[in-house]
Amino acid sequence: MSTENMGTGSTKLAEHPDIVAMGARYERAAETPTAQASDALTVLAGLFVALSPWIVGFTESAVAISNLVIGLAIAGLGAGYAFAYERTHRLTWVCPLLGVWVIIAHWVMAGVATTTGMLLSNIIGGAAVIVFGLAAMLPMMSARRSAR
Repeated sequence: MSTENMGTGSTKLAEHPDIVAMGARYERAAETPTAQASDALTVLAGLFVALSPWIVGFTESAVAISNLVIGLAIAGLGAGYAFAYERTHRLTWVCPLLGVWVIIAHWVMAGVATTTGMLLSNIIGGAAVIVFGLAAMLPMMSARRSAR
């Protein structure tokens, strides 16, 4: 096949009708009040997880570094869901997994002296991330169902 026939036509992949329609479905799904609320709550939950070592007072622990990095990642994902859902919708499964990590991190990491505050903040923060992460998955699932 010659290179003149490969991708040089007037129809580009981004202009394909199916891709344009799929992008429009994802955009409509992300614009619902429920989706916007779950995205905002995901950002807030991520910020809580990131700041919890300083709020609760376990900054001298390896869990503090984990919470900071994971919390900022969660907040970044939530912002991505809010501002570019059509491009980040395939990453919605990551937030619930990160929430599970936040819950189990202090048990998995070696040499961590667990305090009650650390335990409670990680369980509450991780559970919130799981719930809001699952809620962020709903627009994607409803958009896929409407495509059928």
